[in-house]
Amino acid sequence: MLNYLVKITLVFTFLSFTTITPRVGEVLDEFNGVRVFYNGDKFTNTLGRNVTTDGYNLGLKYQCVEFVKRYYYKVKDHKMPNSYGHAKDFFDKNLPDKAYNRERGLMQYRNVREYKPEVEDLIVYDSYPGNPFGHVGIVTRVSDNEIEIISQNFGKTTRREVKLVHFMDYWTIADYHILGWLRKE
Repeated sequence: MLNYLVKITLVFTFLSFTTITPRVGEVLDEFNGVRVFYNGDKFTNTLGRNVTTDGYNLGLKYQCVEFVKRYYYKVKDHKMPNSYGHAKDFFDKNLPDKAYNRERGLMQYRNVREYKPEVEDLIVYDSYPGNPFGHVGIVTRVSDNEIEIISQNFGKTTRREVKLVHFMDYWTIADYHILGWLRKE
């Protein structure tokens, strides 16, 4: 009996220290019925283009852009007029706050505003050293202190919380790389 318990303990110890890596294309999470897929450990992995049955380009499979466009297509019935571009290209830095972004067919908001982002807004990160493409995700939860963002192609992580700061009359998502958010109104 003691020998059996030692074997079981060793198996549980092994499993607790073993990290199981998902396969590329494996479902990691979902939001409102839209799945988040694993793209591998390198964010530059590409596996072909994902196109809808009606010919709309969702983007390169398992990239962050593909997830947010697939989400807006399925949940919001939205097709972006410009269906190409890197994540950082979703935000037009030349537009003023609360302006219509014609390339994306969405309203655009800068990241220091009198109002908070809302659930289902598309968050846009700028490029930075180590990632020239930027990143995009979808807001899943908003409180007075933080927001939760779901995204694809961030390793095995699909959701993260980011502090939301209210100072004077302004709200800011406390991440230097976030340019702002887009919304279908």
